[in-house]
Amino acid sequence: MCEKKYVELIEEHKEEMFRDLQTLVRIRSVDELGIQGEPLPFGEGVQQVFAEMLAIGQREGFETFNADNYGGHIQWKADAEDGKEPEIMAVLGHLDVVPEGSGWEFEPYSAEIRDGRMYGRGTSDNKGPLIAALYAMKAIKEAGYVPRKTIRMILGLDEETHWHGMEKYLEIAGVPDFGFTPDGEFPLIHGEKGVLVFDIAAKFAKAVGADKGIELRSVQGGTAANSVPDFAKALIFCEDGYEDIRKKAEEFGREKDRKIACKGRGKSLEISVTGVSAHGATPWKGVNAIAVLMEFLGRLNFVNDGVGDFIAFYNQYIGYETNGAAMGCGFADEMSGDLVWNTGVIDMTEEAARLTVNIRYPISFSDEKIYGAMMPLINRYGYGIVKKSHNPPIYMPIDHPVVTSLMKAYQEFTGDLQSKPAVIGGASYARAIPNAVCFGMLFPGEVDIMHQKNESIDLENMVKASKIFAEAIVRLSDAYIPEEQGE
Repeated sequence: MCEKKYVELIEEHKEEMFRDLQTLVRIRSVDELGIQGEPLPFGEGVQQVFAEMLAIGQREGFETFNADNYGGHIQWKADAEDGKEPEIMAVLGHLDVVPEGSGWEFEPYSAEIRDGRMYGRGTSDNKGPLIAALYAMKAIKEAGYVPRKTIRMILGLDEETHWHGMEKYLEIAGVPDFGFTPDGEFPLIHGEKGVLVFDIAAKFAKAVGADKGIELRSVQGGTAANSVPDFAKALIFCEDGYEDIRKKAEEFGREKDRKIACKGRGKSLEISVTGVSAHGATPWKGVNAIAVLMEFLGRLNFVNDGVGDFIAFYNQYIGYETNGAAMGCGFADEMSGDLVWNTGVIDMTEEAARLTVNIRYPISFSDEKIYGAMMPLINRYGYGIVKKSHNPPIYMPIDHPVVTSLMKAYQEFTGDLQSKPAVIGGASYARAIPNAVCFGMLFPGEVDIMHQKNESIDLENMVKASKIFAEAIVRLSDAYIPEEQGE
């Protein structure tokens, strides 16, 4: 065990740490406006949690800065040396969360503590890690450390959506020199795949010459591109009744071992299915409700050929596949593995369809290569692609000083010399600034339940992570203790 003063202080303050995290988790900070609601660009919930976090930073004696409500920071400024301003070492995180979804055993914003875990949306992604890092800053400050570099905790507000806030914040506050984001896994993530978000869009001609049969009213599912949808529903109409469709649904549910429900809605029938949520970077850990529903709809005959063709297209070329191979973009490389495909949202009517897709592509490829590989198939069906966002891949060599410093901090407190830096499909704020990586705070062997129901955090691991973050901040900021204080 490392005998350092800040270790004792983190232990002393851990109950305060947990209470501060509960305060943040109880605020539903979903970005539902997408920078459209100035002067609160991301809505009241995001603004409320942002103000609360700044207040916590002020309470602990740090400087705070609000960049016109697009983001901000909590800062421990280092003194200038020989008239030269010190470099800025950043800890980047985010206070927004993905929508809560359904099927929780706990209230999603209750921050309930049970059996050593705190439950609630944002506990692990990313409010818990941010609070752990803030208490690391608090502990090393109280321990008497004097940083040679300014330590700046940057608070992002739309990481789960568009990153417009981070862009605006960096324009206003300036770009730090290096740092890490506690928004992933230990020991360290030194590379992240490229991330694409786009729509596959289709328009359908009106049905001609068919006055009887099944008509599609709508298909809806999913809430975010970067989450595996755990619910999807379709609304259909048939003058001949629904007895045969209900029977097919019952048989399908038994065959697939999935819950599928049929419920009357006026003269129409609503068909709903449940899946299993997961992060869009690891869709194989969930069950995509859109894929389940589309497979069932593929067993029905719709009067509109365009609707039937699109359902068939989905089932043949997307379905349950998570590597994009059938779409022609199943690329891979040795450094980062397979491309990852997640269909996050569907919005479909008898007139048009829109699929929102999230792709994580290998670091040696480009967005042009991915789109180019898909277009022959898209063009063959007469559909279109609407590009929404792109984050290029990042990669930092394992002998980079940031990587080696962080690895030493992790190893000092865990004794784990076997785990190695990894390349993942996740997209973190490490992409937002130069010389940054993703560092914690999910430990090896822990189950990743970010973006899923019953999201939670192990409180003892949170304390351990805070100690690791403290050591990491000390190492990266080249901190020292004045001689008279000792260690």
